[in-house]
Amino acid sequence: MDGKNVKGILFDLDNTLIETSRAGEVAIQKTSEHLKTTLGLDDSTISSICDKFKQKLLHESFDPSAGRSIDDVRVGHWEESIQETVGSSSSPCLAAQCYSLWKNSRLEALSLSPQICSLLKKLRSRYKLLLLTNGEAQTQREKVEAVRCEEFFDGIVIGGEHAEQKPFLSIFTTCFNMLGVEAQDCVMVGDSLDTDIQGGFNARVRATVWISNTGAVVPDGSVTPDYTIPTVLDLPHILEQLN
Repeated sequence: MDGKNVKGILFDLDNTLIETSRAGEVAIQKTSEHLKTTLGLDDSTISSICDKFKQKLLHESFDPSAGRSIDDVRVGHWEESIQETVGSSSSPCLAAQCYSLWKNSRLEALSLSPQICSLLKKLRSRYKLLLLTNGEAQTQREKVEAVRCEEFFDGIVIGGEHAEQKPFLSIFTTCFNMLGVEAQDCVMVGDSLDTDIQGGFNARVRATVWISNTGAVVPDGSVTPDYTIPTVLDLPHILEQLN
């Protein structure tokens, strides 16, 4: 390393600071129970409906200029998933109920752990911290509000509010300007090789830190992180090495 101290840290949100995947599983389970009670279908059919919804969510393409809100789009995901599985028109009311239950259950299951809150407080006494998250603006803002994380950061940048999201350089430049630091003075921390680590590499940050809680190895052809840790709580050890 060049001997310069780190000045800023950029954190991803989902599955880095908060367990979004686990919260999603909780939400799907509660929605499954509602569907089973309402439609009287077997577990396999209910699972198929939920799997279709998760696939639609995964491959979602949202255009805010199209005149539909993200809520409208996701109600549509549930309506289509039910219809495609049971082979008949579903009640729009049921689809709306499923979406509301899924959305609210997921938000309720999200939280910053006391340990991560403590970590962020300690880090902010020494570094400038910024939250950089990809995703649709309303959805990500709702998560930020639900976990009450604004107090821990000097800035929050939501990808959906900008022309380009991670891994593009432009959104990282926005972050550096917001913090008043240079790219080489920053560390990027996140769970996605394709967006967080590739984005940090594109922006030429001081170091990239990959959160891999499953112990997965970097696939062939992927960008290689400078450091890999199982939890963000191990970040101080990396910072000691960098400083």
